[in-house]
Amino acid sequence: MLPPKSTISFLKCDPTPTVGSQGRLTYAHYGRLEDFQTAVELGARVNGSVVLLRAGTISFAEKVANAAKLEASAVLIYPDPAEYSFETNAELFGHVHFGSGDPYTPGFPSFNHTQFPPAQSSGLPGIPAQTISASMATELFRKMGRNNAPSFWKGNLGVSYRLGGDDGVVKVEVNNVLAEKKINNVFGVLKGFMDPDRYVVIGAQRDAWGAGFAKSTVGTSLLVELARVMSEMVKSEKFIPRRSIIFASWSAGEYGSVGATEWLEVNSPTNPSSTLYAQVAGPNWEESVMVPMQMDDAAYPFLAFSGIPSVSFRFTSRTGSYPYFGTLLDTRPKLNSATGQRTAKVAVAAAQVAGQMAMKLVHDHLLQLDVARYSSRIRKDVVQMNRLLYSLKQAKLLPETLTMQWLMSALGSYSRASRALTSTIENTDLTDMEACRNLNDRIMRVTPPRPRSNNLTPAASLHSLKNQSPESDVDAFRNQFALATWTIQGCANALAGNVWELDNEI
Repeated sequence: MLPPKSTISFLKCDPTPTVGSQGRLTYAHYGRLEDFQTAVELGARVNGSVVLLRAGTISFAEKVANAAKLEASAVLIYPDPAEYSFETNAELFGHVHFGSGDPYTPGFPSFNHTQFPPAQSSGLPGIPAQTISASMATELFRKMGRNNAPSFWKGNLGVSYRLGGDDGVVKVEVNNVLAEKKINNVFGVLKGFMDPDRYVVIGAQRDAWGAGFAKSTVGTSLLVELARVMSEMVKSEKFIPRRSIIFASWSAGEYGSVGATEWLEVNSPTNPSSTLYAQVAGPNWEESVMVPMQMDDAAYPFLAFSGIPSVSFRFTSRTGSYPYFGTLLDTRPKLNSATGQRTAKVAVAAAQVAGQMAMKLVHDHLLQLDVARYSSRIRKDVVQMNRLLYSLKQAKLLPETLTMQWLMSALGSYSRASRALTSTIENTDLTDMEACRNLNDRIMRVTPPRPRSNNLTPAASLHSLKNQSPESDVDAFRNQFALATWTIQGCANALAGNVWELDNEI
């Protein structure tokens, strides 16, 4: 999705049937499902419309996927000055693949000269999508009619924010050219002395659209410096890694973590110990930095598709994310200004944190991953789902035969398995290398790969059903519900270890 390759025109005319990327203009805030629902409740028509959305809150891919579900004809995404305090003619860069990796080899690796049958990811949108500048969005708002948008949807463009209507038609032409390009990941390896087939990955994105100082330059600098320091420590015998360390410089990250995902699709069966991404973290680890990983994060495919425990560092602040990501303004002076001229100090601190984490993961006899902490979180989600399920069955929106019994059974299996593993660890001689290796394997298998559809969200589907949202789907929920049940039971089985120890009644 490259901003210079597009044209947008506003035609003042009577409504005409939508053809391709032409339609009435409708504003739907950030493009979340609840935003579209609000727009529809206020009388806006999304079907067949060109939808104008603000950047932020969710990824470009999620915005476009939500619009496509409601049969919009095209999507325009702009940076509102309320969140993006830069020039109004600045352009945003990004991708709209609702997934990661090469979209034309979904689920399997992409190699040179490999002739797979024609295929494409279900995450590719079926409608055109384009970023536009704030100044262009201002002109579009000025020509929009119909009712005013809700007050909490208004930004800082200096114009009236309207929902849009049938008094004008927008025509969008995106003239990008599809081209096949070769990419190269670059690796360096420190081989472990005892468990070389177990390894930690320290990676950074190497490329960016435009200057990309914070997006890729700082990450690459940290990656190279960590590789240099750790290599010197191993050569001087100041550090002897038990497990291997892979230093990875990923390519094509801006197009949906393509380099990282394709490598993972080749190597995931080897079950790496963990993955770290050398970026920059904030001062408060648990409260202000640890947040759910976004789909457009470089480490997302490791966590979501292969269940590998992952940590990703990024620039952020108490007021929000670094605003210049994905723009030509992501330069050294901008980052220095955002960090109060402390970019170097922040980068050094991040490298020290990442380095210490990596060293513990490759050195300690037993991996310090507390699998028992999942129990309380899963239990909260199960309680929430039980309440929603009951109310939906009372409202006749779900069949009476649908029961929480098996999900609760899976939760019980996981809780018992995690307690049993904790007890086993307490009673194991941790100087026994083979015993520790077996325990570590059980810990690492606790989070199995998730479906590539990224739709393992039964609680969200329940809320959609409760609100009778246009995108609600009972069959989709039942599939997600079943997958969630088996995922938890699969984690319990993995923790239990050998097949004769499994508590599997499903």
